[in-house]
Amino acid sequence: MEYYREYPKHFIAIDVIIFGFDKNKLKLLLVKRLFEPGKGRWSLMGGFLGKEESLDQAAHRILHQLTSLQDIYLEQLYTYGDVNRDPAGRVVSVAYYALIDLDKFRSEKISENDQACWFNLNQLPDLLFDHEMMVDKALRRLRRKSRTQPVGFELLPEKFTIPQLMKLYEAIFQQKFDKRNFRNKILSYGILKKLNEKDMEGSRRGAYLYKFEKDRYMERASDDFHLEW
Repeated sequence: MEYYREYPKHFIAIDVIIFGFDKNKLKLLLVKRLFEPGKGRWSLMGGFLGKEESLDQAAHRILHQLTSLQDIYLEQLYTYGDVNRDPAGRVVSVAYYALIDLDKFRSEKISENDQACWFNLNQLPDLLFDHEMMVDKALRRLRRKSRTQPVGFELLPEKFTIPQLMKLYEAIFQQKFDKRNFRNKILSYGILKKLNEKDMEGSRRGAYLYKFEKDRYMERASDDFHLEW
C-alpha cells in the first residue's frame, strides 16, 4: 500500500457515443451539460467509474440510465488521456460506442433527462472537451467494422426491407449505392431470410421484409466469410 501512495490519483470517466438510425439518416444522441465546466454545452453521455464496477459495467449502466434499454450493441472504442482534456481535473476517459434501433428506442422511456436530443451527424453542435474527436473515431470504427461484419443490423428493426438496409449503409459510408448491385450483392451472402410480409409504406406494391439470420452468418464467418461494401 505504501508503494501506491507515491503516485497521484486520477478520475476515470466513461463516455458513450450513441448512434441511431431513423430509416434515412444516421444520428447521434447528445445531452446538454447541467454543470460546470461546460454547463449548457452539448456532450456525450458520460459518468465516472464506480468503485465496484468494471469498465463495461459502468458503460452499460450509463447507457441504461439514458435510454432505459437493455441488450444494446456496445463496444469499447479508445482511451483519452490528454493531461488538460478536462479543466476541472486530471480525468482519463474510456470511450464506448453503442448502436440503437430508433424504433425500439421510441417505444421506451428515454429517462428523466429531458436535455437529451438526437442530431444528424452532418449537423452536430459544438461539443464539449474532446468529444468531437471521440465521435469521429467511433464513426471510422463503425465504417471499418461494417465492411467485414454485419454490425449495421443493430441499427435496424428486426424486420426490414432491402431499400431500408441500403439507406443505412449509405448513411454510414456517406455514399450512394446502385440499387440493383446492392440488392444482388447483399442477397448473395445468404444471411438474409425473406419473409412472406411486405412493408406497404414506400409504394403501392410494397417491399418484402427480411430478417438477418445471425446463425447463418456465424456459419459463414467460420469459413473466413467477410462482407465487403
